[in-house]
Amino acid sequence: MALLEAANVRQCFGGLVALNGVSFQVSPGQIKAIIGPNGAGKTTLFNIICGLIKPTDGVVRMDGKVITGLKPFQIAALGVSRTFQNVSLFPHMTVLENVLVGRHLHGRAGLIGCALRLPTQRREEKAMVEQATRLLEEVGLAEKARHSAGGLSLGQRRLVELARALGTEPRLLLLDEPASGLNTKETDDLSRTLRRIRDRGITLLMVEHDMSLVMDIADEILVLDFGVKIAEGPPAQVRSDPKVIAVYLGEKENVATG
Repeated sequence: MALLEAANVRQCFGGLVALNGVSFQVSPGQIKAIIGPNGAGKTTLFNIICGLIKPTDGVVRMDGKVITGLKPFQIAALGVSRTFQNVSLFPHMTVLENVLVGRHLHGRAGLIGCALRLPTQRREEKAMVEQATRLLEEVGLAEKARHSAGGLSLGQRRLVELARALGTEPRLLLLDEPASGLNTKETDDLSRTLRRIRDRGITLLMVEHDMSLVMDIADEILVLDFGVKIAEGPPAQVRSDPKVIAVYLGEKENVATG
């Protein structure tokens, strides 16, 4: 069974058709990329999956269960987490505190336990700090744990947001342009980090414009153009598809060099 399935998803904003009958699946343990020119409907599709938008038509399923119409927090509780194109951290909090925001989704102490600082709450908080620290180690930012998030570079802020999303313990992680604004070294580091995340059993669905990164790590690629799926398959198949070359990737000889 597919972990995630979108079936005939259509989204209209007045007279604008942002998505027109898009269907695809994401298998467990897969890295799947969604590409397409600006305005192709990629972020709209993410917003539908996360519950921020209810589609005009069609359904989205998680583990075979329809999640269309659920609230974002309900979808998150099913194991879906997301990063955003525009990084949104709490700049006056430390890096560790920002990651702890994700961990608190799994807190069980309750309001009274937190207010009274009961022993169970203190043990839970200690465990959360340890888990958040491990996540920062995973993305290579453990030494920045006590630093203010507002003082980080863009690449570092993206990694903090990634660690925070991992703190929710997702089964499916949606990444909206994770390499945007990164230099070559930061992108290479991100590529290795995403592979490690996949290798520990988390499925990744990413929107990305950096074709070198996409071709390097994606198992499958979905291509959208003006809200319509025009291609889907392994990178080698997609990069040689005439429709993809014509609308997005440019000249064929440039595609061949990645």
